[in-house]
Amino acid sequence: MTYKGLVFFDLDGTLYNEHSRVDPAVAIAVKQLRANHYLPIISTGRSPLEIQEALAITGIDSFIALNGSYIQFEGQPVYQGAIPTKTIEKVVTIAKEAGEAVAFYDEQAIRITNITQAAKDAYAEVNAPVPSVDPEYYLNHPIYMLLILTNDNDAAYATDDLTFYRNTPYSIDTVEKNGSKQTGIKRLLASQGLEGMPTYAFGDGRNDIPMLSYVDYPTAMGNGIPEAKAQAKYITSANVEGGIIEGLRHWKLI
Repeated sequence: MTYKGLVFFDLDGTLYNEHSRVDPAVAIAVKQLRANHYLPIISTGRSPLEIQEALAITGIDSFIALNGSYIQFEGQPVYQGAIPTKTIEKVVTIAKEAGEAVAFYDEQAIRITNITQAAKDAYAEVNAPVPSVDPEYYLNHPIYMLLILTNDNDAAYATDDLTFYRNTPYSIDTVEKNGSKQTGIKRLLASQGLEGMPTYAFGDGRNDIPMLSYVDYPTAMGNGIPEAKAQAKYITSANVEGGIIEGLRHWKLI
């Protein structure tokens, strides 16, 4: 199919409501978007495992997951950016010495080194269960993202070998060096020969800033952080106040 443009949607605080679900009206709007020959693409820090319900209700089959580290286009994998095992081992050691936890993400599972209060708080924040414990999971599986569960110990983990996004008060999304939603978009466009096509994006958080700074028509949610809004050409109402539909109508996509 020939598309008129590509539309990238963050999930938490954006396409999702306060219960981490896609409202029926939003799902209808996304399907109308596709019917109007614009391709909807999820762009999220969540894993492919976590977004299956969102894919099903919206009919979306292309996504950039784990902050650019896992990409699928029209049902087919395009890119997987695994973090080196030795780099992960360093992070795990720091966490263990600090009495903190690290979660491991690939396309099939989420596992955690140990359960801490920060871990409980972080997963409650995004309406998700705390993962099963398997401190050695990273030794036998490619890991595309780490979630460092810490309230304020960011400096202990700082290294040039990784890229960090603190998206909740209790956790830090951690991906390969220079990994981002922006690099994910670039890889998707290049792999499918879609460079030059109009691009739109909707986001609200810190990990959305690289994406919003790159696309042609960046849109921030009314509930977004100031730094995200600063990158936007349009600011919608909040995600729970019909912001997605408002934004799609503003750009005349539906």
